Amino acid sequence: MITGEQELIIDAVPLRDVAEALGKSRPFAGTPIDALAGVESVERVTAKAGTILAEPGQPAMFYWIVLEGETRAMRMEPDGTQTEVGLARTGDAFGETPFLTGKGKSGFLIRAVQDSVLVRFSADQFWGLMACCPLARKVVLEDMAQRLSAHQAEALHREKLVSLGTLAAGLMHELHNPGSAAKRAASQLRENLLRLQDLSLRSSSKPKTPAQLECMHGLLQQAVKSCHAPALSSLEQSDAEEALAEWLVEEGVENAFTIAPSLVSIGFQTEELKCARQHFEASGFSDALNWLEALVSSVSLVCAIEESISRISELAMAVKKFSYDEKSPLKELDVHDSLQSTLTILGHKIRIKQITVDKRFAAESSTIKTRGSALGQVWTNLIDNAVDASPAQGKIEIETWTEARAEGDTTLAAEPGWLAVSIADHGTGIPEDVLPHIFEAFYTTKPQGSGTGLGLEIVHRIVTQKYGGKIEVESETGRTRFTVRLPLGCMEGSKDAPACAQ
Repeated sequence: MITGEQELIIDAVPLRDVAEALGKSRPFAGTPIDALAGVESVERVTAKAGTILAEPGQPAMFYWIVLEGETRAMRMEPDGTQTEVGLARTGDAFGETPFLTGKGKSGFLIRAVQDSVLVRFSADQFWGLMACCPLARKVVLEDMAQRLSAHQAEALHREKLVSLGTLAAGLMHELHNPGSAAKRAASQLRENLLRLQDLSLRSSSKPKTPAQLECMHGLLQQAVKSCHAPALSSLEQSDAEEALAEWLVEEGVENAFTIAPSLVSIGFQTEELKCARQHFEASGFSDALNWLEALVSSVSLVCAIEESISRISELAMAVKKFSYDEKSPLKELDVHDSLQSTLTILGHKIRIKQITVDKRFAAESSTIKTRGSALGQVWTNLIDNAVDASPAQGKIEIETWTEARAEGDTTLAAEPGWLAVSIADHGTGIPEDVLPHIFEAFYTTKPQGSGTGLGLEIVHRIVTQKYGGKIEVESETGRTRFTVRLPLGCMEGSKDAPACAQ
């Protein structure tokens, strides 16, 4: 059979005609061709460089042996690009994985890189080879194990990149707001300092009486003692600003309507300013109030910078708690603190969908002994999935509590009980046929490229193997709830919990 304008030639040939070439390949290096009982002929494929040998989704699958040349396997990405996943040269074989993993279709695009000659075995011939030839079977299984290992390593790497991308995107948004606020405040503070300097020079040219100095000293102390006055409602604040501005106008103060809001924001009203009016003449009173407003405004800007830097420090601390060194010493970790750090990191994603997080931290004891960032991975995967599943303006519920060990439960019998954490969303729920598979590696219902199918498998492995805990899921339309139970008193090296906190 000739296809693709003679770029791909497929013809059936007696097995003995390709026996010598097959004997030089890895699967047949120690297997006599006579051992292939019942196989009289095989298909020989001659392909020019660039010819496609198999396409993703193709139902017909084969086991291929490269007699001459070189082929490459590519994975088609959602954006139309291709990623190389394997290369087969003269003597190599490929195509066994779909058979051995029960796949019904080809998963990759296979293309000849050079002019190539290959032999392909049908499904029946492949299973015959596996049944009759132990040495060939060993090579086939080794190849499959190597490919699966490489695939898993790549998938794990992609999962880490996805997690890193989520973390980085969230942090960039979280850091942007306080960073921008601090920058704006610093710029305005520079202008205020110039204005303060000008007003101070004007004021210093006129000697001050002891009464004036005492009054200004009192106003200065009130201006710097706190960042904010007691909160006022919008109407109360508007009335206070208007009343103060009108009084300032009556007293001949320059920029009355400009400086009134700043003075009200720090708690000044007419009563606090009457001493200055009493001891200063009109022009001196105006200069004193403008100087006081410039000082108050500067204090407010310093407070804004302080709050912004505090927010940045909180984010840095959240990342540190989320990802501290796995080789760090065993230490106590507050699970409530760990959950809050994860919420801080995912805060931007939560706010984009306007999701309400209802936290009910009721655990009597919320600390366990651990090292590394494993629990951070658990909470990040579960909360991130809950955010994805939740509708806009939805709600996520996070609860903690402690449980005594159930009677007859011999798991970690020496331990006092469980610390339970549940994370629930109100999305569409997990389909009943999917529920039994959610903790399986590489199982995902997300579109190709959106998930690796490893997130929940990693969660299950960390909870059950690292901490000797349990994880359960309940789901119905409108509500999905994951419950993690960690053994309290979990100690590294415990004979009852050998994997705990490692």
